[in-house]
Amino acid sequence: MNRFLNKGMAASLQFRMASNLLINDSKYAFLKELGLKENNAGVFHGKWAASGQVVQSFAPANNSPIANVQNGNVQDYEIAITEARKGYNDWCEVPAPRRGEIVRQIGDKLRTQLQNLGKLVSLEMGKISAEGVGEVQEYVDICDYATGLSRSLEGKIFPSERPGHALLEQWNPLGVVGVISAFNFPCAVYGWNNALALVTGNSCIWKPAPSTPLTAIAVTKLVEEVLVANNVNPALCSLVCGEGDVGQALVKDKRVNLVSFTGSSEIGKIVGQQVQARFGKLLLELGGNNAIIVNEDADLNMVVPATVFAAVGTAGQRCTTTRRLIIHEKVYDQVVERLKKAYAQFESRIGCPLDSNTIIGPLHNQQAVGKYKASIAEAIASGGKIEYGGKVLERDGNFVLPTIVTGLKHDDPVVLRETFAPILYVLKFSTLDEAIAINNEVDQGLSSSLFTTNIQNVFKWMGPKGSDCGIVNVNIPTSGAEIGGAFGGEKETGGGRESGSDSWRQYMRRSTCTINYSKELPLAQGIKFE
Repeated sequence: MNRFLNKGMAASLQFRMASNLLINDSKYAFLKELGLKENNAGVFHGKWAASGQVVQSFAPANNSPIANVQNGNVQDYEIAITEARKGYNDWCEVPAPRRGEIVRQIGDKLRTQLQNLGKLVSLEMGKISAEGVGEVQEYVDICDYATGLSRSLEGKIFPSERPGHALLEQWNPLGVVGVISAFNFPCAVYGWNNALALVTGNSCIWKPAPSTPLTAIAVTKLVEEVLVANNVNPALCSLVCGEGDVGQALVKDKRVNLVSFTGSSEIGKIVGQQVQARFGKLLLELGGNNAIIVNEDADLNMVVPATVFAAVGTAGQRCTTTRRLIIHEKVYDQVVERLKKAYAQFESRIGCPLDSNTIIGPLHNQQAVGKYKASIAEAIASGGKIEYGGKVLERDGNFVLPTIVTGLKHDDPVVLRETFAPILYVLKFSTLDEAIAINNEVDQGLSSSLFTTNIQNVFKWMGPKGSDCGIVNVNIPTSGAEIGGAFGGEKETGGGRESGSDSWRQYMRRSTCTINYSKELPLAQGIKFE
């Protein structure tokens, strides 16, 4: 605030600024119920304190400011990483089942604010209310999963070739897990990492997306309550909201044993190189140019709703969004016509993500709208035909029409490039081998799906000459993964795996231990050294 303003003018200006914040509107009372205020510290390391720039978080539905956040800077990060390591030093020796009990309580605490947190996700990110609540539910579910995991973390025992010897694996925590999350899943991505990192004995330091700090602050406040109630050092789950300087400090820091980064493939390449340069461990969840293949024998009554959900849900801003629809020539025209009718039914339900009737919310910001417009223009210039949509809606906020484009070649640059918006490129194929080749030709390899009723096609699709993605579905959309399976992809998607299956191993280090319980000293491979 200008230091030359007199006290009366300054107070008046401050009042007007505060009155413009959505947090002071009774419509958004849930914000204060989550412990948020007009002015929020964006750094937590056992206590809330920040010294960086004050920024505002905006609602994509109307571009109005929600509340103020004081970001952290590199100095704040330095305090946070120091405190997070202290938290780890105690936590790593807590028995895994006890760690699981704490994680269970975090899940229960999230349940008490499930609706409020879901609304916050919708308000700050832009996804519809059902998706916002569903995202928080993912965090709850992974807490339940991790609780069970805490009693089943396993290592193997192998037969030793030497008498009087035992050969086994021992798994231990890594240390500090740094989580850099993206705007499109401002709660769940941290949850996947946090629950597994905690139950495997690590501490966490979270750097959320710059545009979704309030969700991170609200989540951290809930986690803090659980840790304090159990006499656990709350710096175990530290938070530093901020810009790229904070992210760079985290990525390059040898005290961060694992960096889990979710974001674009372009930034992921940089992060990967920097972490590898210091021989740190890395978990990358990057882009996805996902495809649904519709074979001639597919059940079209399943294809259409699955495609609409996967292509339009979250306004096309999921990493698993369907961006390419590859249709057999025999059913191509029929599917396109049915899709156009389905899309048209949703046009009246584009709006505020907190309204119960809304099925499609806004894009996250004006930059996303600009990329949407640029991709539409490029598609048209490349010979594409807009079958539906292709327009920005003239209203407050960042709303666009979900779009169907036909007439492009499968290898046109705009088709091969991931655009984080609800644009669906529809392509035609003659044989399944051709369709699989089209699916696999993009740089990313996250999610894919084949619609067919032929069992031979199913196993071909799942096999070595099938989809090259980390998620290979049959007769379901590309999005909507369950937490029980490992989530992640190949190629420029990064190769990381989060959530279920054996993803927990990425948060631990493995030691191979040979124990001699005899009084002899035989060498391996029968070597004599006498």
